[in-house]
Amino acid sequence: MSAPHTHRVIPLQDLRPLTWPLPEATLNGKLRINANGQLADLRGRALRDLRISVTDRCNFRCNYCMPKEIFDSHYAYLPHSALLSFEEITRLTRQFVAHGVQKIRLTGGEPLLRKNLERLIEQLASLRTPEGALLDITLTTNGALLARKAQVLKLAGLQRITVSLDALDDAVFRQMNEVDFPVADVLAGIDAAQAAGLGPIKINMVVKRGSNEQQILPMARYFRGSGMVLRFIEYMDVGATNGWRMDEVLPSVEVLRLIQSELPLVPLGASQPGETAERWGYADALGRHDPALGEIGLISSVTKAFCGDCNRARLSTEGQLYLCLFAEKGYDLRQLLRGEASDADLANAIGHIWQERQDNYSEQRQMQAPDTSARTKRIEMSYIGG
Repeated sequence: MSAPHTHRVIPLQDLRPLTWPLPEATLNGKLRINANGQLADLRGRALRDLRISVTDRCNFRCNYCMPKEIFDSHYAYLPHSALLSFEEITRLTRQFVAHGVQKIRLTGGEPLLRKNLERLIEQLASLRTPEGALLDITLTTNGALLARKAQVLKLAGLQRITVSLDALDDAVFRQMNEVDFPVADVLAGIDAAQAAGLGPIKINMVVKRGSNEQQILPMARYFRGSGMVLRFIEYMDVGATNGWRMDEVLPSVEVLRLIQSELPLVPLGASQPGETAERWGYADALGRHDPALGEIGLISSVTKAFCGDCNRARLSTEGQLYLCLFAEKGYDLRQLLRGEASDADLANAIGHIWQERQDNYSEQRQMQAPDTSARTKRIEMSYIGG
């Protein structure tokens, strides 16, 4: 009789994206949607912001995004042939711009892992809005490769950059990224980006209760008066692998209370429609905002829904169009790109997809029991970016 198995068995998870069928009117010449910049969804929300993932790979293993137990050496990433080429991305982006997109954010995974990314930036920087204006082109990175790439990114046409940084304490930071990467190298990348003129720089800190909340004040002190905007993001229930729990969310109101206990803040107005961050400025001795001291942002993605004016669409690295960060399915635009679809067909497809949009996941979450959403399979944040 053989001995019983005693090793731990980890169940496999199917993380492949699911797709919605393209709207029937997509290729119907009689139901064309002209790209005139006036596109709106079922809730009247315009399309202004396109987030483009250029890779599903990352060199960090942050447990709130790509836990190493799932994304290990055996994990099957997308083959290069499945990824959209830079020319395909640019062709699609041109149609989004015709519909009103004004801002492009390159994401990942870690976008700086995509070889020759500056070539894509050059192509996107050549696009213009229907009014002839430049696009606002920015990028979100973990900063690991930023020191060596900041200058070439700027020369290619990148305007701004956002760096994810969850702690200043080296031990806490290494524990968060799970690959023993030193915080000093990310700070050097931030310095290089600032020297290259990639600003104003935004710093994103995901706050997870029990992991890094003790870093809130040190981060606020460090970036106050630096010319950079530090933004605190509530730990989100994105994807199906991060084991999200509501009791690990530190509400933004508690973050604000903690910072104000030492550094007085005053509320600021939104800088643009659809902005996700609530802005707070550092106050001077008279209680007025001092621009020299800068500001912080609070992204209350769990406790305070901002679906009402969300104007963002997300394009995955293999051409899936997602209408919400918390989406379960996307729309396969790659089949059109690699088929016989014309530019007008692509614009028409985007138009019909957006017109049928009614996503409001964060609002729905607030009406559910705690942790209910953690059992729902959604697309991974590492696949479509934050």
